[in-house]
This record gives sequence, structure tokens and C-alpha cells, in this order.
Amino acid sequence: MVSLNNLTSKGTAKNRKRVGRGIGSGLGKTAGRGHKGQKSRSGGSVARGFEGGQMPLQQRLPKFGFSSRVNNALKQLNLRDVAHLDSVSMETLREHKVIGKSVEKVKIFGEFELTKAISVEGIKVSKGAKASIEKAGGKVN
Repeated sequence: MVSLNNLTSKGTAKNRKRVGRGIGSGLGKTAGRGHKGQKSRSGGSVARGFEGGQMPLQQRLPKFGFSSRVNNALKQLNLRDVAHLDSVSMETLREHKVIGKSVEKVKIFGEFELTKAISVEGIKVSKGAKASIEKAGGKVN
């Protein structure tokens, strides 16, 4: 029966490897470091992130968040996001807080079965979205 007073620690502790103690030890001569080169020498190690002189990845990447300034003003909306509105224009989208103040251009995309007719003015619409709007009796200007 196993209890706390008769537990043994046999086989739990391994002897440490003694390198450079002769050919019979298996780690004699080069002591597991191979032949020549920077990593075989004492104190020979490369700095963390060092890539052999190539510009390190950490230095190649931008240090703060990156967002393209090209398409910041463009927003894409799925047709189902504006299906509850009667008329869709930049003003009505801002009133209902579907888009933010900084958005200058909007494009509606996607095919969706509308339950009521909606009219879209001054906004780009994809082919599929236009077909869905006109199928429900709405119009696109």
C-alpha cells in the first residue's frame, strides 16, 4: 500500500551532464558545441533579434498602429444594414448613426430580400444591391 511515509524518489532526479570530461562520457572534446564558429566559443552568442546584419524584423515594422490614409473616408454597407430605412442618403445614414462624421463616401452592396421599397440618393450601389432594391419597388438615383 502506498502512503506518504513510504514514497520513494528513485528515478526522479537525473544526474547533470558533465561536459568536456573525456571521450567516454559522450560529451568530451568539443563538449557538444560542434566545431569552430561563433557559437562554439565562450561568450559567443548573438543578440536576441539579430539577423546576421539584415535589418531586424522589429526595426522593419512600424512602431505604432498603422491605418492607410487612402480609404479612410470610404465605408461599405451591406444592404441588410439599411433595409429598415425608408430613404437612404448621407444625411439619413448620419442621423441614424449608421456611419460616422468623417465618412465621405458610401457604397451599398449585397443581395437581400427587402420587405419594403427604399429609395437611395447620392450613394454608390452594387449591381446585386440595385437589383434587390428595384425588385422590392424602390429606386436608385
